[in-house]
Amino acid sequence: MAASKPSHLSGEAMEVSVEAGNRGDEERLDDDGRPRRTGTMWTASAHIITAVIGAGVLSLAWAMAQLGWGPGLVAMVVFAAISYYTSTLLANCYRSGDPVAGKRNYTYTEAVRAILGGAQVKLCGVIQYANLVGIAIGYTIAASISMLAIKRADCFHDKGHKNPCRSSSNPYMILFGAVEILFSQIPDFDQIWWLSIVAAVMSFTYATIGLSLGIAQTVANGGFRGSLTGVSVVAGVSPTQKVWRSLQAFGDISFAYSYAYILIEIQDTIRAPPPSEAAVMKRATMVSVATTTFFYMLCGCMGYAAFGDTAPDNLLTGFGFYEPFWLLDVANAAIVVHLVGAYQVFVQPLFAFVEARAAARWPGSRFLSREVRAGPFALSVFRLTWRTAFVCLTTVVAMLLPFFGDVVGLLGAISFWPLTVYFPVEMYIKQRGVRRWSTRWVCLQTLSAACFLVSVAGAVGSTAGVMGAVKLHRPFSGY
Repeated sequence: MAASKPSHLSGEAMEVSVEAGNRGDEERLDDDGRPRRTGTMWTASAHIITAVIGAGVLSLAWAMAQLGWGPGLVAMVVFAAISYYTSTLLANCYRSGDPVAGKRNYTYTEAVRAILGGAQVKLCGVIQYANLVGIAIGYTIAASISMLAIKRADCFHDKGHKNPCRSSSNPYMILFGAVEILFSQIPDFDQIWWLSIVAAVMSFTYATIGLSLGIAQTVANGGFRGSLTGVSVVAGVSPTQKVWRSLQAFGDISFAYSYAYILIEIQDTIRAPPPSEAAVMKRATMVSVATTTFFYMLCGCMGYAAFGDTAPDNLLTGFGFYEPFWLLDVANAAIVVHLVGAYQVFVQPLFAFVEARAAARWPGSRFLSREVRAGPFALSVFRLTWRTAFVCLTTVVAMLLPFFGDVVGLLGAISFWPLTVYFPVEMYIKQRGVRRWSTRWVCLQTLSAACFLVSVAGAVGSTAGVMGAVKLHRPFSGY
């Protein structure tokens, strides 16, 4: 009897140990069986700010110059309000049904599939992922322009402002692409929170430098420049050009607030309730939109106040400023670091989509699943091949069409209405059962229709700008 007692106790200990192990595993997993999410309002805000305060902020002075003080300020406030409101609608779509325990939708497209379904799912997917590809191209262009601006700023300082200091941007696009190939091997969104925080700090750095230089230039000018209605027709600009540029300015401003199409993916990094992910995301959206709008208005307004109707389409690389050259170098270096992180924030949802489809199509494939981990990086043959090919493709297209301002306006105009307004509004109406022709339904549809007209107008103006730039550019020349 005495000999059997230890055996009995050993069995009990083993059973308790297994149960404790199971509980430990459960504590490390969320309600959907995935590793426990750790994101907070602050990390979500950092992701949004990284996505929003990007290359778009640098074109706002030019946008203000086309619209003038009156329409320009109104446009920024209106786009900010619309983006915030529709983002709060979209935050409610992360879970289907119950906002705390309902089924999770991991991506924007999944939310559309769960709530709207049908042909709208394919339409949303095409628009969203095409836009993410476009943003990757746009950020490659912007990063190369900033790297080139560092070299040119040093050249102007050494050889004088009248020296053309011409140089190709192609080597810098290739360098940026090589860096993105490396960071693209980080497997998913939740593991790049640190990169987003670094990028957010960099965005504040160059926005603050641009703002400070604008203030200094305004003081040196002895007052504010600009007018109530922007660039005048009599100042060497034809009536048609005035219209196209004004429309493109709307596209630039809408691009500056583009992040709705990655909001669900960002929300999927937030830790489980309580409070609900939607509540946390709404607070993160409020903090982020308020912060970015404050910076946008300061940078856009002070850039316009400093240069008036001659404001460049990129405040820190268009050489409205020449000195202090070292400060311009710091600002442009900060832009490059920020865009490295912003690129990843935007393309990770696309990477996840393609890899999920491949895994579903070829389950159990070692080509897809076998990987080697090294710190935050997870290397697999498929991930290395596909992600590298994607970065190379966006880099080649960027070398073909390096038109920063025109590309920014076109991307913003094309994506603003469907992704920022239409789908969030339609999902909210369906999810909440808003009755057709009720006051709320009419107001939401009126908002959607108005934004549709603005998007069409912005796309037309930006397309005209791109076509004009193509006529003056030699492909792959880098100039």
